[in-house]
Amino acid sequence: MAQHEGQNDLKRTMKSRHLFMVSLGGVIGTGLFLSSGYTIGQAGPGGAMLTYLVGGFIMYLVMLCLGELSVAMPHSGSFQVYATKFIGPETGFAVGWLYWLTWVVTTAMLCSLLLETT
Repeated sequence: MAQHEGQNDLKRTMKSRHLFMVSLGGVIGTGLFLSSGYTIGQAGPGGAMLTYLVGGFIMYLVMLCLGELSVAMPHSGSFQVYATKFIGPETGFAVGWLYWLTWVVTTAMLCSLLLETT
């Protein structure tokens, strides 16, 4: 019986991946609270709740549509493949570059917020 008890003990160590996840959670939480505070300050609590609900609902619908498309027509690639197929190659090209630009700007803004708060 004593042999099995030693196997179930928790180890009190932290690896680099644990520290990375803790820091990532702290950064996301800080960004969320900073942006939420700014939004509530500008629109008020009711306006912020309404805006987040409407935006969340629209994002939910978009994710449902993308999920249906990916199940019906699986492609290797991003969602720009669907824009190329159903709208046109120019739109697919624009969607791909705009998606890239969105992440570049988001990353730059998050980095500037992090540097500003430290």
